[in-house]
Amino acid sequence: MPEAPSLLFLPGLLCDDRLWRDQILALRPGTECRVADATQDDSLAAMAARALAEAPPRFGLVALSMGGYLAFEILRQAPERVTRLALFDTSARPDTPEQARRRRGLIGLSRTGLFRGVTPRLLPQLLHPDNMARPVADEVTAMAERVGRDAFLRQQAAILGRPDSRPGLPGIGVPTLVAVGEQDVLTPPDQAAEIAAGIPGAVLHRIPGCGHLPPMEDPAATTALLRGWLGR
Repeated sequence: MPEAPSLLFLPGLLCDDRLWRDQILALRPGTECRVADATQDDSLAAMAARALAEAPPRFGLVALSMGGYLAFEILRQAPERVTRLALFDTSARPDTPEQARRRRGLIGLSRTGLFRGVTPRLLPQLLHPDNMARPVADEVTAMAERVGRDAFLRQQAAILGRPDSRPGLPGIGVPTLVAVGEQDVLTPPDQAAEIAAGIPGAVLHRIPGCGHLPPMEDPAATTALLRGWLGR
């Protein structure tokens, strides 16, 4: 029997295992699935080193948002270990000066004890309007609370220090899926298209009825995309 493929799932900012729960349940037992811990380190380099130390020798990467930044770092550190790549709702660009200013402001507020996780005011930036009244909104809020302030500070520092990953896109030589919610306002579809255009042979999908979190907003569509990617 052929060996089951191994996948390493990379969460986004203020996300935990819940982000990928439905996909992992659907893909097992035929696929070995692990979720990396992206809460302990304040740099992408350290996050990647931790993930690589705990991962199998060869694996596919499935990443969303901040997880995409981490995926690019893993590819810089150990490209020979990555067999395939799936990127959801992420960007290869560094922060703009305005984005960096806002991020430093959030870090400062959180350090003074004003960390509030994912508030009702923030949810419209994460979810499609049609999903705001569904249980997924409460699950996103609870997920952020579980991750907590200290991990949020470390993650924001790591994101703030990320390099421009666009120059490395042409060197990615594994089967690549790039997917994005059609109404994602944090990492819009044009940034997904930029990634797909830069990686040879990459396939781009826009997921209707979703914002920034398709694995939770439309689990079935996300799983179907991953099944097709695994079959390539």
